[in-house]
Amino acid sequence: MKNRVNPELLPGLEIFPDLDLCPENLQASREAIALRPPTVVDESISLTDEVIVGPDANPLPLRIYRPKSIKEPLPVLFWIHGGGYILGSVGDDDYTCMRFVKEANCVVVSVDYRLAPEHPYPAPIEDCYAALKWIADNAEQLNIDPNRIGVAGASAGGGLTAALTLLARDRQYPSICFQMPLYPMIDDRNNTPSTNEIKEGLVWNQKTNEAGWKMYLGEIYGTDNIPPYAVPARAKDYRNLPYTYTCVGQLDPFRSETLTYVTKLAQAGVDVEFHLYPGAYHWFEELNPNANVSIHAVNEIIQAVKTGFERVAKVED
Repeated sequence: MKNRVNPELLPGLEIFPDLDLCPENLQASREAIALRPPTVVDESISLTDEVIVGPDANPLPLRIYRPKSIKEPLPVLFWIHGGGYILGSVGDDDYTCMRFVKEANCVVVSVDYRLAPEHPYPAPIEDCYAALKWIADNAEQLNIDPNRIGVAGASAGGGLTAALTLLARDRQYPSICFQMPLYPMIDDRNNTPSTNEIKEGLVWNQKTNEAGWKMYLGEIYGTDNIPPYAVPARAKDYRNLPYTYTCVGQLDPFRSETLTYVTKLAQAGVDVEFHLYPGAYHWFEELNPNANVSIHAVNEIIQAVKTGFERVAKVED
């Protein structure tokens, strides 16, 4: 499979550790992924940590990024980190979040949701919903525009993004103006053409995918009793969802489920924009930030955030 990888993206594969995601090795995998230099906060951005009351009165940490120089209410992007529902933390995407603040002129709120297997479904999605509701409920205090709330995330964060927009639609609050589930983890059946093609290696694959879903779904894994708020690919109705941007690498195990998701959104009348990157594997843009294809992909992602907010501004005008 490596001979199909864009040569610019080969260095990232050399530095990424092979993940053994059986429960007894999970802590070691979490620590290996967490090894990164401390964040250098851009001087133009304020970064604050907040703890709110989450589901069942659990503390729920948030990280808020905002431009220091702008005083008028800004749109807000609610960001959900990835990690197969079992890895990752709120600090993983500091640079990404700061870049959204600077280039899309918005506030970003990132959530440190609880992870499986210690906290299987529905804990992670309910944490995300509680954080989203808190943002909308406190729009005035946060100095944000409640009509311009976007939701975004990558991989499992993309899966939680897709699930959260379904949940907010069905609970009829809050209103989300756009969603950006990037190469989202949304189908537990793990039996698509792309998962069967990418069985090992390439950062995330059929084997690691199975481990993540088993831990996230817990007792309901492998049953027919799985709600769409756990597995968005199982939803029957995609109508009345917000404008959507997504992308995926052609060598990502989530290629097939993303293509199916985009098709179903379009057929349901949802405005959707999509990009497929040949020669690109899972999480390619983060592992190879200086590659031309990564620069192009990240620029498109940032433009999608700006477009999502601008669409609302044009309607209001």
